Amino acid sequence: MARSSSSRRWLDRHRNDPYVQRVQRDGYRSRAAYKLLEIQEKDRILQSGMRVVDLGAAPGSWSQIAQRLVGVTGRVVALDILPMEPIAGVSVLCGDFREAAVVAALRDAIGDAPLDVVLSDMAPNITGTAVVDQTRAMYLVELALELAHSQLKPGGTLVTKVFQGAGFDDYLRTLRASFKQVASRKPNASRAESREVFLVAKGFFRP
Repeated sequence: MARSSSSRRWLDRHRNDPYVQRVQRDGYRSRAAYKLLEIQEKDRILQSGMRVVDLGAAPGSWSQIAQRLVGVTGRVVALDILPMEPIAGVSVLCGDFREAAVVAALRDAIGDAPLDVVLSDMAPNITGTAVVDQTRAMYLVELALELAHSQLKPGGTLVTKVFQGAGFDDYLRTLRASFKQVASRKPNASRAESREVFLVAKGFFRP
């Protein structure tokens, strides 16, 4: 079957993407790695010894970076509803963190101490209907914030992908009610046409 012109354009863009070309050379699992690396360079969110959970982790590039930065004294748990290949030094959980059993497994993997960082690169399956897709995306970031509220230590950090649109401003206000600093980042590795931005919320406190 002949490819459509839109499919050909996507393939050409993918092949010519400099971040895609760097992935195999650098040993990362996806180009999303460079988004987190840019955030890390600017905000220094990950340090040696930290406890981190990576939501929506598959295929695992953010977990690769987190594990390298927290080192052997830290702990990284990767969580996704999709199966993921193992990563040395990372506890990989497959499941939906809205379920009590999955949250219990997360706590077992992390231990008694609270989390230092919650990372979320979650995104919904795209339907092509803007209203539906935005509603689903906002639901996911609200879930990430709910997990952060229950599991982060005071002073902890949440980094979450958010799509600009309905609900974005309200979510930003909610973050500012429980974090001392909230910054919006658009890494160079994030495609210009994408509505995604990453909110970096630091200094968690209980409202």
